[in-house]
Amino acid sequence: MLTLEDLSRLASDHAPALDAKVAAFDLGGHRFDGNVSPALMGVINLSADSWYRESVCLGADAAIERGRILAAQGAAILDIGAESTLAHAAEVGAAAQQSQLLPVVRELSRSGLIVSVETYHPSVTRSCFEAGARVLNLTGTEQTDELFRMVADFDGALILCHVQGANVRRVADFDFGSDPTAMLYEYFAPRVEAAQRCGVRRLWIDPGLGFYYRNLQDSAVRIRHQMRVFLNTFRLRTLGWPTCHALPHAFECFGDEVRSAEPFFAVLAALGKTDLFRTHEVPRTRAVLRTLGVWH
Repeated sequence: MLTLEDLSRLASDHAPALDAKVAAFDLGGHRFDGNVSPALMGVINLSADSWYRESVCLGADAAIERGRILAAQGAAILDIGAESTLAHAAEVGAAAQQSQLLPVVRELSRSGLIVSVETYHPSVTRSCFEAGARVLNLTGTEQTDELFRMVADFDGALILCHVQGANVRRVADFDFGSDPTAMLYEYFAPRVEAAQRCGVRRLWIDPGLGFYYRNLQDSAVRIRHQMRVFLNTFRLRTLGWPTCHALPHAFECFGDEVRSAEPFFAVLAALGKTDLFRTHEVPRTRAVLRTLGVWH
């Protein structure tokens, strides 16, 4: 159970971090400044294995239409992936990802929209940046210097995800550590420095709460972990860079009302001072942020 006493204790224990400011930057004609207002990232899934059916687009035309709708609803960035992160989902090789991604990336970018590509393949990253993508949503831990330099060469932005494994499809049990937020800080600090050394000038850090670790299949354990990380997110802002969160679903709790889950978790993420909300439910999440008074 989450209580006001819990929130008061959290704020008191980490008071210096509450006022931490993060870097602001311009990208694709949009100003991203989490110190003033958060931003929304809308999701487009090109994989039929993705379980969030409302975001699945099985053809380029449908994906392009969804991207334009998401932008009209308030998404500053469109995040496109061609491989589901579900443990049982089919793996999609680099060539197959490119054939699905490139027509969508090219057309949405041509329309002036900011496109992010979720991948861990250097070849996919390069081809998508050449097609107009502006953001790499990096879901792997290998060949990172090459990928960082690629982001810098294209004057793009990086979403640096926390992944305990070679990539999002190669994870096992999750190591919480004694303090998950301190563990996340130790994970991100050297990687942020490495990205900056490679020339990256725009980035978000993402704790990776939506990835399918074997020991997070119990919904009660997973939800408690997600809630704890959301509320402690402000502590990661002491790294100096904004944070991104993929909002989860908690299907076991919400059932037929699962489309209400992401807006609910957005409340906790906002309390933790999240800067970029990755969501399948852009209008619902935007309404929640407006209600909380953090959306400007």
